[in-house]
Amino acid sequence: MPNTSLAKNYLHVDFEHPGDADVMLLKRSPLPNLTKEQVLIKVAYAGVNGPDVAQRRGAYPPPKDASPILGLEVAGEICALGDGVTQWQLGDKVTALVPGGGYGEYVATYASHCLPIPQGWTLEQAAAIPETFFTVWGNLFMRAGLKPGETVLIHGGSGGIGSAAIALAKAFGARVIATSGSDDKCDYCLSLGADLALNYQDDFVKPVMEYTSNMGVQLVFDIAGGDFINQNLKALAVDGRMVSVAMQRGAQAQVDIFRIMAKRIIWTGSTLRPQSVEAKAKIAAELRQKVWPLLNMSQQDQANINKLVPNISARFTLADTIAAHRLMESGRHRGKIVLTVQEPETN
Repeated sequence: MPNTSLAKNYLHVDFEHPGDADVMLLKRSPLPNLTKEQVLIKVAYAGVNGPDVAQRRGAYPPPKDASPILGLEVAGEICALGDGVTQWQLGDKVTALVPGGGYGEYVATYASHCLPIPQGWTLEQAAAIPETFFTVWGNLFMRAGLKPGETVLIHGGSGGIGSAAIALAKAFGARVIATSGSDDKCDYCLSLGADLALNYQDDFVKPVMEYTSNMGVQLVFDIAGGDFINQNLKALAVDGRMVSVAMQRGAQAQVDIFRIMAKRIIWTGSTLRPQSVEAKAKIAAELRQKVWPLLNMSQQDQANINKLVPNISARFTLADTIAAHRLMESGRHRGKIVLTVQEPETN
């Protein structure tokens, strides 16, 4: 369903060749075309994530059918509907996982990848959850099968993915050991609900084993890769699972295969962006069924689970995207970085 009041062109972030943050610039282009079952969103806020930085550097090219424009999560208002869309109406406020193009005034995505704004949440807060919640739920719960009462080791707990993993694991009854790169970041992990926080600059295996009475953890949620892989294997319990979602310490590892065999460890992992439309829709459906009821609690009840509300570490305008990426690369942030794309209209 076309919206004839829309502008012909829109402002977005672009870069002509991979490189450092300063290769990014603002550009105007024609509005995205909608395919069947897609919606057009007028973007109010967009989240900034590690894959955006990797794409800008040339290390994470977009899928062939995705927009080459940076940005994988947004919140805003649906302003046009593609053929076959029945679950949304013009004017609906949504947060959405997008295949690319989030760093712009408008973005096209699949209707099945949109979720309603949780009750009591701002659009800015909602923009900070799709990439992280889809990644965490799809890997920690759907792929690795975290259960209530299990103990999970979460690396990089102070970042966007890690902090979401801590909050969701605790909300669903798991015990959480988190690691981070400094003592103050460990304190931040504890404030999110982690039962134990360890500085990974030191050995983390020994305190993990002490905390678990030498049994090890049932699950490792790993964003590190590299030299952490064998350490993770040591920290895992018999019949434990490890799920890899990033490789911040390197994509290669010398793996102790016998330890995997002796402990009967299951090692899995995934990347989100290349997954099919249907796979992402399945994650969205589970989030709406199992997580959104927690987010929609009354303000009084939500005080008990407010750690699910993302911490917005820093805010930048679309024109200041270079500074946003530099902060992301520095690792100084705690929680999420958000771009203000268009201030939402107030009634």
